[in-house]
Amino acid sequence: MSTPFSLLLPVYRGDRADYLVRAFQSTVNEQVLRPSEVLVVQDGQIGPELASALERAESSSPVPVRRLQLKHNVGLAQALQCGLSACSHEVVARMDADDISLPHRFAVQLPMIEAGADLVGAGMREFGEATPTDGLLRIPPTDPAQIAAEARLRSPFNHPTVVYRRSAVLQAGGYRELPLLEDYWLFTRMIEAGAVVANVADPLVLYRVDAGSYQRRGGARLLRSELGLQRRLHREGFTTSTQMVRNVVVRGGYRVIPVRLRTALYRNRFTQPTGTVGDTVDREVLGGTVPPARHLRRERRDV
Repeated sequence: MSTPFSLLLPVYRGDRADYLVRAFQSTVNEQVLRPSEVLVVQDGQIGPELASALERAESSSPVPVRRLQLKHNVGLAQALQCGLSACSHEVVARMDADDISLPHRFAVQLPMIEAGADLVGAGMREFGEATPTDGLLRIPPTDPAQIAAEARLRSPFNHPTVVYRRSAVLQAGGYRELPLLEDYWLFTRMIEAGAVVANVADPLVLYRVDAGSYQRRGGARLLRSELGLQRRLHREGFTTSTQMVRNVVVRGGYRVIPVRLRTALYRNRFTQPTGTVGDTVDREVLGGTVPPARHLRRERRDV
């Protein structure tokens, strides 16, 4: 028997009904290893179309579904924090309401949690209609030392792909309000607290992008969050003064450059063309080549 785990799925009025249905089916119905429960966090009021889609997904689910309804829209950080408290299980998997999980996602990630990891992410493949980065891969670092080093500049985890131990998240202080960067801040605190971290390079989630995705990566609001994050990371001792200055220049500058240039930089720096990573996930599932527990414990000391 595999370790029971909860799927944490936040939904708010801006989500599309058809995307939600597809996300739910891929992450529950179609999984080789299904979650033990689904905890849907309804972040404020939603429209009738989305409500109907959610009800259909719940009624067709092969596993129990519980819905936590928040009276008002509180934002992603607080919605996830409320959801964590309501989950029935120690192990929690994240999913967004517009992405698609590949069928073997949890069959790959759960053995790594069982082997001793506190936080396991994975690669993603972007998809969308007529977007300049459609089909590109976002491949995270897999070596724990590299994960810790990369965290000093950017998030080493793709948030929609992660599976983690709730106790490790809460020990690090949980999700805290920081618009659009709450996940990166959480991951740095988990690393600093000694969490055992790991990534699967292979894309286990299809990440939906649209023509406005890279415009939303900039602007005054995100720049304010960026500067706030860099102050916090420095104050918490996670980054040095030199690293903080570098990050303000590099990451802050990225938020204010023209969208076309931002897209080009993102494509060249943070993604790889499809096909540059071998199709190893199926071999790992069939052959059981996940890291053994002793390997994960040794890597904790390296970090």
